[in-house]
Amino acid sequence: MTSTSTGAVTVGLDGSPESLAAAEWAAREAALRELPLKLVSVWEPVPLAARAAFLGEESRQHWSGRVPVEAAAGIRERHPELDVTADQLTGEPGEVLARLAEESALLVLGSRGLSGFGGFLVGSVGQAVLADTKSPVVFVRAPEDTDAEAAGEKAAGTGDGGPAGPVVLGIDAHEPDDVLIRYGFEAAARRGATLRVVHVWSLPPYFAYGLPPDPELDAELGKQEAAALTEALADRRAEFPAVTVEEAPTVGKTSDVLVEAARGAQLLVVGRRLRRAPFGGRIGSVAHAVLHHAAVPVAIVPHA
Repeated sequence: MTSTSTGAVTVGLDGSPESLAAAEWAAREAALRELPLKLVSVWEPVPLAARAAFLGEESRQHWSGRVPVEAAAGIRERHPELDVTADQLTGEPGEVLARLAEESALLVLGSRGLSGFGGFLVGSVGQAVLADTKSPVVFVRAPEDTDAEAAGEKAAGTGDGGPAGPVVLGIDAHEPDDVLIRYGFEAAARRGATLRVVHVWSLPPYFAYGLPPDPELDAELGKQEAAALTEALADRRAEFPAVTVEEAPTVGKTSDVLVEAARGAQLLVVGRRLRRAPFGGRIGSVAHAVLHHAAVPVAIVPHA
């Protein structure tokens, strides 16, 4: 499967286990896409007026520069078929990484979610990148393994923990976006994986009006939601006939349903509407929730 994107698969590295797992996941993604891999660290200099309070800045800058170089050496050893480059850039991390996202076929970052106190999401770097880019970004959580290769294998679903799982795609069947749907189909096609498409809907608010539940109405609504999902996927199913698709219209809270559906998956794909808030971009409540709670790699795909 050849991607329509150009450029490299780029990874932002900060030296954490999460970012090293992201680099390994990205190496496998680059191999699937037949694209080069670019490893980048971002050095943010301390303002001159404050440097007296930050002893050893040159040492920290040197360490930051070593991170992508050392990661690249390991990846070249494990993936000799890849074209791998390493670089250190200077600037505000969120701005630099957002620019790289626009220049790349894909940007990959590490994330600890709510369970830790580091990584790109903390300090609003990851959120700033998402808010400022119109390109897909994948966040990878590091498993308990400290070894980058083992962590990357588990994150990619290609280790010894059993057969790889599906790609899970979350959509709104009543407002389907083809950019998001195509991304999910392409991701499944590259991996030879099943695509599980989740559309979350809600039952009528009976209790708010003091009315008893209506099982017949619920069943009829369920049929309508399932039909809407089938219609939303029809064109891409015809384009990707080799992809096995599981349609999963489900009642519940969207973020909770997606996190549960993604257990054991290779990748969770969700959308983010391109809206501008008064004080910058927004990543959306669903994307925000799954980034914090999903244990699998999460692809956030901006769309109109």
